[in-house]
Amino acid sequence: MGEDQKMELDTIASVGMEEDGDTAVQKMNIDQQPNGGSGGISRDSADWGSRRIYKNLLIICLAFLFLFTAFQALSNLQSSINCDAGLGLASLSTIYATLVVSAIFVPSVVIRLLGMKWTLSVCIFCYSIYIAANFYPDWGTLIPTSALVGLAAAPLWASKSTYVTTIARRYAEITGNTDNAMVNRFFGIFFLFFQSSQVLGNLISSLVLRQDGAEPTGELVCGANDCPVTSNSSGYCESPQRSVTYMLLGIYLGSGLAAVLVVSVFLDKLKTSQRTQTENPCQLFMATVRLMKDYRMQLLIPLTIYSGLEQAFITGDFTRSYVTCTVGVGWVGYVMICYGVTDAVCSLVSGRLVKHVGRIPLFTFGAVVQMSLIFTLLFWVPTKDQLAVCFVIAACWGAADAIWQTQINALYGVLFPDKPEAAFSNYRLWESLGFTVSFAYSNFLCVWIKLAVLAGVLVFGIGFYYIVEMKACMRRQREADRGRDVGKAGLDRDLT
Repeated sequence: MGEDQKMELDTIASVGMEEDGDTAVQKMNIDQQPNGGSGGISRDSADWGSRRIYKNLLIICLAFLFLFTAFQALSNLQSSINCDAGLGLASLSTIYATLVVSAIFVPSVVIRLLGMKWTLSVCIFCYSIYIAANFYPDWGTLIPTSALVGLAAAPLWASKSTYVTTIARRYAEITGNTDNAMVNRFFGIFFLFFQSSQVLGNLISSLVLRQDGAEPTGELVCGANDCPVTSNSSGYCESPQRSVTYMLLGIYLGSGLAAVLVVSVFLDKLKTSQRTQTENPCQLFMATVRLMKDYRMQLLIPLTIYSGLEQAFITGDFTRSYVTCTVGVGWVGYVMICYGVTDAVCSLVSGRLVKHVGRIPLFTFGAVVQMSLIFTLLFWVPTKDQLAVCFVIAACWGAADAIWQTQINALYGVLFPDKPEAAFSNYRLWESLGFTVSFAYSNFLCVWIKLAVLAGVLVFGIGFYYIVEMKACMRRQREADRGRDVGKAGLDRDLT
């Protein structure tokens, strides 16, 4: 964006949050030059407007659709197809454990060196390497490539979020809308595509894996009472035929490489301004760490961690203990399609709905829905004849997850517009910590304990979020009172 563009302070006040310093609009601009030369978009550039902004948004959406069609569906299957000695869950835990470290040290440096476009391209390619490693699943192949994905994930998501936030503000500038409204809309559109990858990827997995025809046999304990420490709870480990697995992985690898191609060829470059370019990488790293001292960041940490916990549960524990355990791995994809469809639709709806009802009702709705599902999973004993219940639970879980994904992302962008890279790095750090903890204890704890942990963290997370909103409301009231006092003082002077 043009460096002379400033975001109005009342944009942040209108959503009830504090803001200090310059905005991201002052720090970022779009560079059309192929090698990222100096200068930004000229005002008379006729081809840079709403159409090109939406074109770049579409490119990012398609790239993440292709990539996560492969990666998310493969993640959903890890606890089932690579279940020997817990290799699949260990792989997922490694990804997010590495991501915790990566989120602190890597994004600012990588984005500064490569720029937004090539950070996205290189990181997507790292995901493709991990997909390829699944052709030969072993501790020596999956764990190192999982660590590579973890290192790539933080700069991937930080650059994506910064890119989307920045072009959303550019669109707000040229259309006269508020920044907050456009950031919410753009993230809603993005997550519509992103969560659609659940549908496409899981449809592919079920169509391919159902050819195998394997179903669980013997007496198994499924649901909340599934405990790894008992011999008959986790003893079922169904690995499809290798020929079927190779077919599935070939499709997923092609999808990942298509994402690399889309970004490399079609995405316009987004670069930092000259002021940001002269900063030392250590200063950029310290910005990420310093942001943790902000009370708003501290209050949002529990809810951000919960976002990782709940996604890890539906991916690793629900699919294994409620679906694979009762009807077989071939149904995992179909069940997760319901999750993906509602997640995608609700992502788009919530991005628009927040403009009319506000954030608090949406966050409250998400918390109530998921808390209800947690208690349902605690007391329901799944059987093969009740497969439909799995579909309903997955669909409702996806609706709540859509709120966490779109609104927490947008909230970080609105709260910290002057430090977008540091803010979204923090977001990925704490969310990844939730993933890591969940996958790490998955092979050791009973499902009912995991559900109890989810409920407890959700209560703390939503409670601290309400404190953020309360403090914002009090701040608005103080500003309104000061405004009335100033107006009254001016009137008194006029009368005298």
